[in-house]
Amino acid sequence: MVGKYGPLIGAIDQGTSSSRFLVFSAQTAELITYHQVEVKQITPAEGWVESYPFELLRTVEECIDKTIGNLNSLDIDLSDIKAVGVCNQRETTIVWDKITGKPLYNAIIWLDARTKKTVESILAKVQGNKDVLKKHCGLPISTYFSALKLKWLIDNVIEVRQAIEDDRCLFGTVDTWLIWNLTGGVNGGLHLTDVTNASRTMLMNLETLSWDPFLCKFFDIPVSILPEIRSSSEIYGYLTKHLAGIPISGCVGDQQAALIGQLCLQPGSAKMTYGTGGFLLYNTGLQPVQSKHGLLTTVAFQMGKNQPPFYAIEGSIAVAGLALRWLKNNLSIISEYRECEELAASVNNTGGVYFVPAFSGLYAPYWRMDARGVICGLTQFTTRAHLARATLESVCYQTKDIVQVMAREVGVHLKALQVDGGLTNSDVLAQLQADILGIPIIRPSMTETTALGAAMAAGNAEGVGVWNLEKLDLSMITMDRFTPKIADEDRDARYTRWLDAVKRTLGWEIVGEENTFNSSEHYNRLLASVSGTWYLFSSVVILVMAKQYRDTLR
Repeated sequence: MVGKYGPLIGAIDQGTSSSRFLVFSAQTAELITYHQVEVKQITPAEGWVESYPFELLRTVEECIDKTIGNLNSLDIDLSDIKAVGVCNQRETTIVWDKITGKPLYNAIIWLDARTKKTVESILAKVQGNKDVLKKHCGLPISTYFSALKLKWLIDNVIEVRQAIEDDRCLFGTVDTWLIWNLTGGVNGGLHLTDVTNASRTMLMNLETLSWDPFLCKFFDIPVSILPEIRSSSEIYGYLTKHLAGIPISGCVGDQQAALIGQLCLQPGSAKMTYGTGGFLLYNTGLQPVQSKHGLLTTVAFQMGKNQPPFYAIEGSIAVAGLALRWLKNNLSIISEYRECEELAASVNNTGGVYFVPAFSGLYAPYWRMDARGVICGLTQFTTRAHLARATLESVCYQTKDIVQVMAREVGVHLKALQVDGGLTNSDVLAQLQADILGIPIIRPSMTETTALGAAMAAGNAEGVGVWNLEKLDLSMITMDRFTPKIADEDRDARYTRWLDAVKRTLGWEIVGEENTFNSSEHYNRLLASVSGTWYLFSSVVILVMAKQYRDTLR
């Protein structure tokens, strides 16, 4: 017997900014309850972004405990929970000691750019061809992916090298770290990942779905430290602490989980998730499609160990919700995130302002590490409202960049775009996206589609079987629809100006120089500047000294 909501499925959603535990009804896809805790980020140097691995684990466990309390207050029996799924921020890299269970270094977050030097040295060996490995793993050589972060750790952290030599080191993305700890840790914890997360490391072969010996040798990474790869929907193991005995039966990278949660299960369907970054995935079916225009090829999902994998092409943007956090924390232009929407809605346009938030380079379709953020078009009439609106528009324009390229890749123009993620709570952003793309934006009224996708994968697993994905359809989720309200000419003109702004970001960071003043060109420029101002400086000093002398005579 089960309660009034029927069988329930839990979902761990560990993201860049927060951890959450959510509980869904397997009958209606209704969100019953959840708890969320923010996660701190550490920025020890420019371009470096880290988290404490134990904090990622602690916040997940706290969310599970608080949600259990919510269920008890709702008089819901915990035995109604039949399984738990995991979805997670992808590419984030963690290494730990399997004997002590302690991390060997902080988690290096997916958007961390410290591996620029590593990327440059690798590119120098392959004549600058960043796509040389795409036929194996579907990904360009970039700071984004786990293999580069792991190589940096091996090359730069002596504790990691020593642990590898002593056969004590384990590597994993966030899903692996959580599953290992939640299934026992040092007392028999399972060292596992799924095909979607493994496909983001640059170490898995897209066709064999196994760790590729050539790729591991290319990056000089020992296979012995890598987790076992499983499908996205099968029983991995059982929780040993919180909700002990309940199986973990789903594991999906967060963007692929959103694809499932949006029911984009058939070739030709697509979704866009707006979180810390932005991610557009297009389901290409049973065959991987290699992009020729800067998009990524990735595993979309594999719904069972005996089921075939589905693939997707993906366009990733590094800065979406992160731009709002920058307005709040760095510039103090807003005090809370919803204020950005209120300010943006208070003006009809940006007043000609364009903001390209290339804080650590541009991702798809440009893949330019040398890009840096710019704000163009400021006048004496520019207000913080214009900048807030330009920030929301920057997310929409970056999405349009990807949609344009994706249409060339697959030969199909999207007739509508399904969206989800925290930023889509903003009606202003959803309407701006419809205007800038020129197609309707479809937003589910229940926007927790990422966690829902992980729950669906878990409930679908053999041995659980309370969620049959083949019988699901979009009618079970109510949708909001936003249609374009501007003319094509206006849309085209604004997008042309955006592309002009993007050009201004390129080449700003001088790649390959630790200290720009070591360059003779920069040194000569600095010397000329000093020489040119020396007379003025000397004159000021003489005048000050003369004034002090006069004052002493009075």
